[in-house]
Amino acid sequence: MKKILMVILALLMVVSLVACGKTNNNNNSQGNNNSANPTGGGSQSGNNSGSNGQSGNTTPEAAKLTGKLNLINLDDRDSSVLRGVRINGLSVGSADGFNSREYSLTDVRCIFELNEWIEFYPDTDATYGIKVWILKHRDDQEYYNTCQFSDLMPNFANFCDLHYPEDVEDPGNWYWGNFYLHEDGCEPGYYDFVFTYEGKAIATLLTRFYKDGEISAKSDAELEALMHE
Repeated sequence: MKKILMVILALLMVVSLVACGKTNNNNNSQGNNNSANPTGGGSQSGNNSGSNGQSGNTTPEAAKLTGKLNLINLDDRDSSVLRGVRINGLSVGSADGFNSREYSLTDVRCIFELNEWIEFYPDTDATYGIKVWILKHRDDQEYYNTCQFSDLMPNFANFCDLHYPEDVEDPGNWYWGNFYLHEDGCEPGYYDFVFTYEGKAIATLLTRFYKDGEISAKSDAELEALMHE
């Protein structure tokens, strides 16, 4: 009889140990799952945060070309320093059409190509002291009001000295200075032409440069449309 009781007790102990083992395995499995995914909304919260960050990074509105010179500090400079300007290019537009504008403050050519030689014809009483700086377009145009321009200033793409062409046969029809932006060092996009006199900004012109060959085959009418998009 004692032997039978001992056998029964042994069987009960075995059954109890098996049941405990299953319980521990289930608990460990649940613990591992919680460790991999702490909360049901944890990963979703991260995704939501990412989408909010992307929606905040809006693309800035493109600059608007007008072909108009923005004059600076009219109160403390002689208006005869720059009454108007003609800007021509050697690759884009015809000589008797797109590049045949009169001197102007409000209808100045403002689209060009990289690698295109660009010529300046200012309407001015000054014979020297005017310079054109070419910089990537800035939204804060007031920066130019106090900027100190020199050959050591950073971040300009190029500059061009304008001098009265007294040594040529027909100075009245000769450009005062020229330049181009090389495609190896500059990229297409919007640039500011900043006209300075004796180191101080007197006017700016918003311009746009296209890739070499991108607009040179367009007609004068198509070019005019690009200038007023």
